[in-house]
Amino acid sequence: MKKTVLSGIRPTGDLHLGNYFGALKNFVKMQDEFNCYFFVADYHSLTTHPNPENLRKNTRRVMANYIAAGLDPKKCALYIQSDVPEVVELYLFLNMNAYLGELERSVTFKDKARQQPDNVNAGLLTYPVLQAADILIHKADFVPVGKDQEQHLEMARTLANRFNHLYQTTYFSEPQAYNFGENLVKIPGLDGSGKMGKSEGEANAVYLGEEPESIRKKVMKAVTDSGPTEPNQEKPEAIKNIFQLMSVVSKPETLEFFENAYNTCQIRYGDMKKQLAEDMILFTTPFRERINELIADEKGLDAIAAEGAEKARISAQKTVAEVRETIGF
Repeated sequence: MKKTVLSGIRPTGDLHLGNYFGALKNFVKMQDEFNCYFFVADYHSLTTHPNPENLRKNTRRVMANYIAAGLDPKKCALYIQSDVPEVVELYLFLNMNAYLGELERSVTFKDKARQQPDNVNAGLLTYPVLQAADILIHKADFVPVGKDQEQHLEMARTLANRFNHLYQTTYFSEPQAYNFGENLVKIPGLDGSGKMGKSEGEANAVYLGEEPESIRKKVMKAVTDSGPTEPNQEKPEAIKNIFQLMSVVSKPETLEFFENAYNTCQIRYGDMKKQLAEDMILFTTPFRERINELIADEKGLDAIAAEGAEKARISAQKTVAEVRETIGF
């Protein structure tokens, strides 16, 4: 019997190269090895109060990005969180066994409370409980998570064990973190430090659905220095980032050419960034074209979402029915 894997992403528009190389590329491989549930976490996004138009638009774009990146709706359950209302019911049940002190100690809650002091809502506080509901609704064995989400997965395990103890059952098992190991590629941002991500600002990331001219402008503004002064000298962090980006989108001989130019103090960063931009455009073009094709076919995308929701609800309805019976309803 295949193990079950679950992962979700908030609907914030197009996914970037960091998303693709960091997880999506691996998700495509996992479809044949695991029973996979992938979802767009539109309920989670409500903590920031998006307007209805943006919520609908971004949810559809993320769905399109997932598919363009290689997820096959026939091989996995690809769905929108709000299309599975059972998640909210399980969220309610789990909230009854989640305690204020442990929720307030969440690192993510503390960070968000600092970032948005005028919007410290209950949804932020119970965010880990909703994540736990997402995971436990399908009784997931594995959840691919980054370091910043490990505490939330621990909360899912805590709530699963607490439910079992309270109702003297072994119904929920402990979901485990899934580690991609060497297959997880860290993609740096264009700002010279850290990883590629939307939280670092729009200029830091290159998106799968981004237009060529936008990519060119961003890459040409990428942080560099005045160049090496000695042969084979150590690259500063910002320069390492540029070479790392080139290593994932360019041909090996292109990377080798600029490595040799750097090591012989002949590199021209303007030329390198022009080449990197064109290679990024070449790499992202199939994704962009497929995303635009999916977005244009509203009925087709809606049908894919409906099919995914139907698959997800089979699992979710079974879990909630059994949880209700265990509780005493």
